[in-house]
Amino acid sequence: MPGLVTAVGVLAFLADEETELKVFALKTLNEDIDTVWIEVADALSQIEALYEDETFPERQLAALVLAKVYFHLQAYNESMTFALAAGPLFKLDAPGEFEETIISKCIDQYIAVSSSRHAPSKQSKADASLPALTTTVGSGTEGSVLISPTTPFSQSTLPSKSLLSRASADNTILDPSFQPTKEGRSASIAQITDTTTQRALQNVIERLFESCLKEGKYRQVVGIAVEAKNLDVLRTVIRRAREDAKSKPQEGQGSAEELMDYALSICMDVVQERSLRIEILRLVLDLLSDIPNPDYFAIAKCVVYLDSDEEASTLLQQLVTKGDQTSKVTAYQIAFDLYDNGTQEFLAKILKSLPEPKEPKPAAAEGATEEAAENEPLLEDQDESESDLSKDAVKAYGNIRSILDGSKAIELNLEFLYRNNRTDSSILNKIRDSLEARNSIFHSALTFCNAFMNAGTTNDKFFRENLEWLGKAINWSKFTATAALGVMHRGNLTQARVLLDPYLPKSGNGVSSGSLYSQGGALYAYGLIHANHGADALEFLRSMFVSSSQEVVQHGGALGLGIAGMATGNAQISEDLKEKLFADSALNGEAVGLAMGLINLGTGNARVLAEMFQYAHETTHEKIVRGCALGMALIMYGRQESADGQIETLLNDPDPILRYGGILTVALAYCGTGSNKAIRKLLHYAVSDVNDDVRRIAVMSLGFILFRKPGSVPRMVELLAESYNPHVRYGSAMALGISCAGTGLDEAIDLLEPMMKDPTDFVRQGAHIALSMILVQQNEAMNPKVASIRKTLKKVVGDRHEDAMTKFGASLALGIIDAGGRNCTIGLQTQTGNLNMPGIVGMAVFTQYWYWFPFTHFLSLSFVPTSIIGLDHELDIPKVSFHSNTRPSLFDYPPEQEVKTEEGPTLVTTAILSTTAQAKRRAQKKERAQRRESMDLDTPTRVVAGGHTDKMELDDKKDDSKDKKEGESAEKETADAKKKAEKEKVGYEMENMSRVLPGQLKYISFPAGRHRPVKKPTGGPLLLLDSEPDKAKVLVEEKLKKATTERAPTLGATAGASATPRQQQPLDAFSRMLQQRGEGQRGVARNLNDLNEFLQMARREESRAAGSGSGAAAAVGVLTAIDEDGEGDQEASTPKEFDYFTDAEDED
Repeated sequence: MPGLVTAVGVLAFLADEETELKVFALKTLNEDIDTVWIEVADALSQIEALYEDETFPERQLAALVLAKVYFHLQAYNESMTFALAAGPLFKLDAPGEFEETIISKCIDQYIAVSSSRHAPSKQSKADASLPALTTTVGSGTEGSVLISPTTPFSQSTLPSKSLLSRASADNTILDPSFQPTKEGRSASIAQITDTTTQRALQNVIERLFESCLKEGKYRQVVGIAVEAKNLDVLRTVIRRAREDAKSKPQEGQGSAEELMDYALSICMDVVQERSLRIEILRLVLDLLSDIPNPDYFAIAKCVVYLDSDEEASTLLQQLVTKGDQTSKVTAYQIAFDLYDNGTQEFLAKILKSLPEPKEPKPAAAEGATEEAAENEPLLEDQDESESDLSKDAVKAYGNIRSILDGSKAIELNLEFLYRNNRTDSSILNKIRDSLEARNSIFHSALTFCNAFMNAGTTNDKFFRENLEWLGKAINWSKFTATAALGVMHRGNLTQARVLLDPYLPKSGNGVSSGSLYSQGGALYAYGLIHANHGADALEFLRSMFVSSSQEVVQHGGALGLGIAGMATGNAQISEDLKEKLFADSALNGEAVGLAMGLINLGTGNARVLAEMFQYAHETTHEKIVRGCALGMALIMYGRQESADGQIETLLNDPDPILRYGGILTVALAYCGTGSNKAIRKLLHYAVSDVNDDVRRIAVMSLGFILFRKPGSVPRMVELLAESYNPHVRYGSAMALGISCAGTGLDEAIDLLEPMMKDPTDFVRQGAHIALSMILVQQNEAMNPKVASIRKTLKKVVGDRHEDAMTKFGASLALGIIDAGGRNCTIGLQTQTGNLNMPGIVGMAVFTQYWYWFPFTHFLSLSFVPTSIIGLDHELDIPKVSFHSNTRPSLFDYPPEQEVKTEEGPTLVTTAILSTTAQAKRRAQKKERAQRRESMDLDTPTRVVAGGHTDKMELDDKKDDSKDKKEGESAEKETADAKKKAEKEKVGYEMENMSRVLPGQLKYISFPAGRHRPVKKPTGGPLLLLDSEPDKAKVLVEEKLKKATTERAPTLGATAGASATPRQQQPLDAFSRMLQQRGEGQRGVARNLNDLNEFLQMARREESRAAGSGSGAAAAVGVLTAIDEDGEGDQEASTPKEFDYFTDAEDED
């Protein structure tokens, strides 16, 4: 039947009295509605009348026609309403634009309605309302009319409702009581009040879900359920997938385990609300627990985020109880994951709940009463369950404890960094020679560069070899240099007291005579060594902090306490810090405020917040206000919606330092979430606040919000990077560095390269630091721009005309780009995808170096070793290899810098005439002839075979050796070429404890053999299943255990008892030399050459022994020397006792 050309005749039937004609007209219009909808639009009232007539038999058909007409009129809400009323006539599987659009509208409507009905669980509500900030912190400003501090021209009052809340104006779908104020998604949602339409919408969604489930498209349903906050649907889908997997072969994404992994991934990466994320994780955890053999690593991920230490402990105990090797190895791997992702408080609770082997009871005393004897069996029965542990279980729990308390992971990382250290000392030497050490900013720059390059490697050789340079440090430069030892020895827990003993303040009656700055720096270093692992260090640091009356020592002690006690929530330490804070000392107030935030990191402690907020308003010291602002931001780390009250209170404050703290609270509370609300808030303040510091931190904070989506940051800050305000440009540079750290992202580098030539010095500084963060562990194969940027950084350091700020940034950059001996990257998230709390906190505090240089050391908390460390079921390191399916040069270490010898000015070659050259040749020829004649006359020539003289034989030998050298060099070149060609073959073997970059992990595989990994490699410790556990195993030799760390002796302790052996050694050496060289001479030296050579050798040996054995003593003497000079005076020179280096050099 041909289609309609015009609908005039058919529309006339709608006014007819016969029902059959009306039905015929509707059917005809429905078939050709796409052609005649314009004419039908004029008759909508007639069709609507038919739909509303309850006696009309084809009301659903009329509704379908109305839906299609409204669809063409782009009135999608009305079209959806009538399509729902059409019932089964609305075909979900019909391929057409109308059906697809209406289904999409139905899904949006369903999500809006369902999410508005969602009520958070009691646990989520309690979690969200933990910090009662509106009634505590905000009590001072609540109810008062505030003028916006962002722009002086705005006289409107600030909104009382947080813009960061999900229930804001443009997300009305999440809160139906909140009326929309602007066009957006909320305005496109239809207000459905009719229960019939609501039931029809539910029927359509159920039909849609059923069709997806039949086709095995479970993920689509999971996505809609999560967005609609309908956890019942999510539970039903996962159970349905599990049943389908049992009834039919597993296909594609039909596995329930894969579906739960998918739900877990979108929960962690997509869901922005903390309360909803907790509910979904709880649901996934319950479903995983119902499976006979679940994914234990997914359970561990849920448990860490939910902060459920009881379930973590139960999981570990279940695995240990099974007793087989696979379960034991899985338990160890989960313990490593828990340590990598959990806080100190969380891990301490797990350790406390694990069963302990019962210690044998001492023998009863003879005078024990009968009553005690009667009670003893009862106690034994009571503790029987705890003490009834097999030897294997006791050993397993011991290993788990060593993992959870961090000692095993720290030991492994320390060994890895020590054995693979590739620090290029020539870079440090170049910086030392280029920068004037008497300038404190340059001295600190080299100190930071050295600390970052050797972070965690225990290599402090540069300090020991450059005592003269070290001696130029005074006051806070000395504080920074001493603290740098903590960065270099981070994790060296067993040797910490031995290393720092000469610098640490003496407790009790022993009053330390050293410099106060080295004592404060030593406490800071002690905290850095025990960073996020302060169980054994907190009491010592607390006693030093409380007992000291010196502000500099208190400053270092507060920083050390904060770093070591991070996120412990220790109430006693908080009280001690509060007492020092209320002393109103500007010198240590900033460090104490920061330490209070670190101790209560992420706890949302409302009482501490209220006290800090109140004192920030009472004090007159800017440094204390800044310390309190930083501390309050740290307390709300990761709190998301719970922090909104504090954020609004701080951002509404007229004090720019507290607004600065409010912006930093946004960054830390929403770090890694990608929250659109947080981004909108930061961008608003980045362009509107009247204070440059606030604008700078607002742009910089974008990096903390978006570091999980680094590709989106360059586009976001592209315009800000060209701002007229240098503070905004600096902030955009640092935002790129923070978010794109270790990625080598080309878009970010393209934005930063022009900023290296910015007219403002601190913008160039930020560009250098950001580029080094992005290019850390990158080589030319991964990013061709690495070499040129490294060259530029070295050039800036050596440029005499460059500003000090820029040189400082370039020096820091050279240390960051080679962090940890070129074996560390900057990681703001763990290998398993969770937030790296120490890394984020370290990066946040590092950005405060703008105000206080010693905060720069905090960046070392962000350094994460990039390795694969294979461990067997006994936590030994077996000698195994794994395969990397790439070219070796792709992920190789960058080449070391070529050391160029110092060359003087090149002389211009003098022009020589040809006649002069001929005359010289004739003179030389004549001279040779005369020499030959004189030899013939004076000495009889001994002729050898061939008729050549001895002299000629020597000449021939010279020529032969020359030819031989040329041949060897040619052979070497060809061998190198062959070797290079072989290297470039794809695929090579790597040994255990090798450096493996994050981008390289996807190419790593374990060949079939004795060992296989318990899970897919994610970097760090990796447990291996041993298929032949009874066979003897070959272990990797641990080099760090052989390297002994001796206590650094104090000044004046280098001589004494060891003098006699040193005097005896030269005599023995001299007699040995005479015996070796005196064959035929009967032990007597023929001349003074042997004696001279011996004396030089002995002196070199003595200087070398002094350098290696007493370098630490010299460093102690330099750093602990008391600065008695004034602020404007020059620094003290190196103590004379350690001038033996110069004597040795003079002899050489």
